[in-house]
Amino acid sequence: MLEPVDTDLWLAEGPVVDFHGFPYPTRMIVVRLPDGALWVWSPVALTPELKTEVDALGPMAHLVSPNKIHHLYLTEWHAAYPEAKLWGPASTTRKRSDLPFHPALEDTPPADWQGVFEQAWFRGSFFMDEIAFVHRPSRTAIFADLSENFSDDFLKRYWKGWKSLIAKPWGIVVGKGHAPLEWRLSFTRRAPARAALARITATHPDRVIMAHGEWVKTGGEAFLRQAFSWLIRD
Repeated sequence: MLEPVDTDLWLAEGPVVDFHGFPYPTRMIVVRLPDGALWVWSPVALTPELKTEVDALGPMAHLVSPNKIHHLYLTEWHAAYPEAKLWGPASTTRKRSDLPFHPALEDTPPADWQGVFEQAWFRGSFFMDEIAFVHRPSRTAIFADLSENFSDDFLKRYWKGWKSLIAKPWGIVVGKGHAPLEWRLSFTRRAPARAALARITATHPDRVIMAHGEWVKTGGEAFLRQAFSWLIRD
């Protein structure tokens, strides 16, 4: 189930879930830190098979929710790994006050992964914020919903009827890779988000992995210019 991406970096595809009537694929990332401990981003459904593969990589240390809608499986992961630290932006910690989160993530990486990741706090939207990351050793940018990149094959299989007709105008398809339209429109203050994007692009990422859609194996900087063209332009 785990797919190796680079040295000490893996991803796993989770189930397709329903989000307000729209089927969404899920994806998580596992990184082994220099001390051997594991950092898991946006955990997907924890099956026995996935747990066995993850456990073989090293001890669990960090479970990361990048935004307030990427929390679906945190409860089961926390139950399986109670020793792991839970992390997320303040919007996630408020929504999941039942879980013992560490201090809210912002622009400065915690000491636990400083030097391994760059991170940037995309804010300025009245709807939702998100913490984006770059895994520095592999030059891999990591986004949850700030970039969605659905293929025609996925849309034909899962988004039936009128749903398939709105994906392209929304810009959440291969060739555009935008955030969903309603979220883009909610960024009434764009300067903070532009500053966050500048932090990410300053690392010159070559690979881009997002939670939903086709991830980008190379050419990451060009992809980000397209994916965030709505934010870059005035």
